[in-house]
Amino acid sequence: MNDKLTGVLSKMFDFSTTANLLSYDFVQQAVLAAALLGLLAGAIGPLIVSRQMSFAVHGTSELSLTGAAAALLFGIGVGFGAIAGSVVAAVLFGLLGSRARERDSVIAVVLSFGLGLSVLFLWLGPERAGSKFSLLTGQVVSVGDTGLGLLAACTVGVLVVLAFIYRPLLFASTDPEVAVARGVPVRALAVVFAILVGITAAFGVQIVGALLVLALLITPAAAAAQLTANPMHSAILSIIFAETAAVGGILLSLAPGVPISTFVTAISFAIYVICRIIGTRTRTRRRELVAA
Repeated sequence: MNDKLTGVLSKMFDFSTTANLLSYDFVQQAVLAAALLGLLAGAIGPLIVSRQMSFAVHGTSELSLTGAAAALLFGIGVGFGAIAGSVVAAVLFGLLGSRARERDSVIAVVLSFGLGLSVLFLWLGPERAGSKFSLLTGQVVSVGDTGLGLLAACTVGVLVVLAFIYRPLLFASTDPEVAVARGVPVRALAVVFAILVGITAAFGVQIVGALLVLALLITPAAAAAQLTANPMHSAILSIIFAETAAVGGILLSLAPGVPISTFVTAISFAIYVICRIIGTRTRTRRRELVAA
């Protein structure tokens, strides 16, 4: 076995090293940031899944990379750049892709252009390979007080807005035609929700990276959907799963020094597989009972 892999496996459950590292302020900030992101992603994830916006989330996270790369180039806060890129992308997706049949093509067009700009900005940017790599794989330990404060403020803001629009948004997600007939502002809700997704994706990029943000925004919600169709129960389970993946991922990554995204994706995938097995068995038993 590769010596580096052996070292990672041997250190993964070195709880004494993990406990020692948890005494540092920047590690505590990282754990809190992961917990806030887990709460945010878990709460918004079920609506993303019900609205079939997984590809839009991928596009938004990739375009937050464009904003972050531009911020790195011009020497401003990467977090603000990532949020700006995500919000611009979300608004474009919400306005241009309101029709389901053209949504994927609009996202693909904007995404390809944005990634082209990302490549240019990263090439023009300062020669800090670590900063560039962290945009792809995440770097939660560099959150800091400012980043943590911004994340906390945005978490509260997103959750407040989400709570305010939750019922009409859920109605518009499950039956958009009837919602329009009842006077629900479906298009405006789509844009507002897209912005909320963009803000969440921007913070996800900073912690797990642009390439793997779906592990927190989609996988926990998809796992919850395997166990229940009740929107409230699904949201609660999604939050629990996202918190487990985010906080568990960072705790496991501390001792071996492996990027957090590795463990976040692994935990999320394991949760999804387990939930899928349980959900399949439950549905099979119900069918057998009905047949009997």
